[in-house]
Amino acid sequence: MSAVNLALGTMHFGTKLDAPVSFDLLDRFVDAGGTLIDTADCYAFWADPSGHGGRSEEVIGQWLARRPGLRDRVFLSSKLGAEPGGSGEWPANRQGLSASAVKTAVAGSLRRLGTERIDLYWAHMEDRTVGLEETAGALAELVEAGTAARLGCSNHPLWRVERARQIARGHGWSAYTALQLRHSYLRPRPGAPVPGQNHRFGWVTDETLDYVRADPELSLWAYTVLLEGAYTRADRPLPEAYEHVGNDRRLAALGRVAQDLGVSRNQVVLAWLAGGEPAVTPIVGVSTQDQLAEALAGVRLELPAEHRRLLDGTA
Repeated sequence: MSAVNLALGTMHFGTKLDAPVSFDLLDRFVDAGGTLIDTADCYAFWADPSGHGGRSEEVIGQWLARRPGLRDRVFLSSKLGAEPGGSGEWPANRQGLSASAVKTAVAGSLRRLGTERIDLYWAHMEDRTVGLEETAGALAELVEAGTAARLGCSNHPLWRVERARQIARGHGWSAYTALQLRHSYLRPRPGAPVPGQNHRFGWVTDETLDYVRADPELSLWAYTVLLEGAYTRADRPLPEAYEHVGNDRRLAALGRVAQDLGVSRNQVVLAWLAGGEPAVTPIVGVSTQDQLAEALAGVRLELPAEHRRLLDGTA
């Protein structure tokens, strides 16, 4: 079974989804050729009675411990910086990206995951109370030690991403080679508030796509790609911010392509992302076997050129 360009989102593992259900989804994902598993040390603090994260990483670690030899077949992606770390309200009380926070966070993640290496380690959200050089140096030390294989950043403005990369290069350090942001086929009106999206710079823009196209070293991962079910579920309407004429045209194109190909709109969206230029790695959180099967089929779907042009509005 060939590998697929899909990351399994595990935000709810250990909280909304119990361990047996999580184990089953992980097994099915790997058996179907999946390798990318995405988590974070803060998942899911808002759903845990303790008010802290770590349950997702713990469940993944338990799953790996029960399946000897599987660790080298999967690619573990985790994040630091957003876990509540003290008194006060989140996000002001998050642990952040200081050198000491990086050291503490990675130790906890490695322990919970039961591994000696995180394949892609992300700065989850920016921390302007800490100098970019301090964060870049602390993360680079993890790569030097073999604790992290690659570095990425999520929900950062591009100017800070590039500045951090230049600082790292100037010192001969490992730098960010991946971005993780929110992206989907439909986009909200510029500046319109979107419920649940509290990262000011957490969006893929045309500038983001141009940046990734121009630098072969960079890869792009995207979250909330299926808009929490809004493409296919009547009980999950699109937020008001998505109501505009541009999306009316896109929805019509999406419906036509799905009908022509005999697939779901979710699958078309995933195929459009995974097979685009640049290719995007969709992160999809699932809670059922059917949702997982749909996502896997979506990223394996190859869109005919005429249908991609229709979706892009260039037909």
